[in-house]
Amino acid sequence: MFQFNRPMVLFTAFMMFSGITQAQDTSTINAGDTAWVLVSSALVMFMTPGLAFFYAGLIRRKNALNAIMMSFSALGVISLLWVTVGYSLAFAPGNALIGGLQWVGLRGVGLTANPDYSATIPHQAFMVYQMMFAIITPAVISGAIVERMKFKAYLLFMVLWSLLIYAPLAHWVWGTGGWLRNLGLIDFAGGTVVEIASGMSALAAAFVVGSRRGYPKAVFVPHNVPLVMLGAGILWFGWFGFNAGGSLAGNGVAVAAFVNTNLGAAAALSVWMLLELLRIGKPTAVGAATGAVVGLVAITPGAGFVEPFAAIVIGGIATLVSYSVIQMKTRLRADDSLDVFACHGTAGIVGTLLLGVFATKTVNAFGADGFLYGNAGQIGIQAIGVLAAATFAFLGTSVILLLLKATIGIRTSNANEEEGLDLTEHGETAQHEGDFGFSNASSALGSSVVLQLNKD
Repeated sequence: MFQFNRPMVLFTAFMMFSGITQAQDTSTINAGDTAWVLVSSALVMFMTPGLAFFYAGLIRRKNALNAIMMSFSALGVISLLWVTVGYSLAFAPGNALIGGLQWVGLRGVGLTANPDYSATIPHQAFMVYQMMFAIITPAVISGAIVERMKFKAYLLFMVLWSLLIYAPLAHWVWGTGGWLRNLGLIDFAGGTVVEIASGMSALAAAFVVGSRRGYPKAVFVPHNVPLVMLGAGILWFGWFGFNAGGSLAGNGVAVAAFVNTNLGAAAALSVWMLLELLRIGKPTAVGAATGAVVGLVAITPGAGFVEPFAAIVIGGIATLVSYSVIQMKTRLRADDSLDVFACHGTAGIVGTLLLGVFATKTVNAFGADGFLYGNAGQIGIQAIGVLAAATFAFLGTSVILLLLKATIGIRTSNANEEEGLDLTEHGETAQHEGDFGFSNASSALGSSVVLQLNKD
């Protein structure tokens, strides 16, 4: 005899509403393509802890844990934000400026393919790949305002920025019906959406939040250079997924993007060391790590659209520009602590513009030909994309931060900044060099040693 099971009925109704139990027609799903996109998603996810290490090593020890938390927290906060509303605003059918709300809570985002984005992988695979981009982008911005911003203000900023800046930009460039996509802008893996947006937002944040105490007279020395190198290495490793995963398939375009990613970084690293040899007579480890990141940023928009030699040229030119911007940093009168604008914003602009010169359909039939292949107009289209992304990100970020500044406040106190944000914002320290085996009875003395060491 049939018995009514109310909990089961409610559960089934919820699953049907969310789209999870929709009929799964897997006839078009390609196992190899799906595997590559999932691996690429994991690689991009790994970049966020890599960025955390990279940033933490570049700043003073008393703020290292806070810098790590600014990146690591995005893995939780932005993941939840993305599946609830962010993904829908970025990629659901809408208008030229923003996506609709059809996919809120991943309703309708199931395990079948969505041909608007890829016909050979499950829609959820595309969603989670894009999620990793949404996570790392606001984390990149944190490098401009480390060592002085309230953590709770940063968390709120990250949420607002993702919804009001990142989601619209992603829709403009990659979403169905986005106006820059319809215009003909090509951006393989985020030159505009990720790099220019984060770089220009970082510059705006540096202006609004203000400089660190003592800047520019004080010397801020990286406290752990091996940590910087480790972070840069993880970023380089993860960037293969960041760029080559943009093919959304295990095909020749993925191979081209993979090769170009390595060559862009290699060229930039080599040029940066050469510039330091010429200028100061010694190639520094921090410089080498910075150069590699600049090359990775510069080749990001064109990774799947250009030939290998072009990747080398793009990496080299971007390095010359970014290196020059860093040398003129104090003229900006903004304490962009870890040169996010110079490394991400500037290199992103150079790479996006040069794509209008070097792009060729012989590498990717779904791209465009650039100036060298008979289409000079592509440079103009790329320039419009650069201008739109840069202006929107800079102004939008300024408005968000000014709003937070007028309400909850964004700047930590002078006393907290002096003591270090690890202790004042998180109640813990990254390293405990002060622990010399003190007993509980002498813990106060041990704590005072820790506090003193962490003021270095």
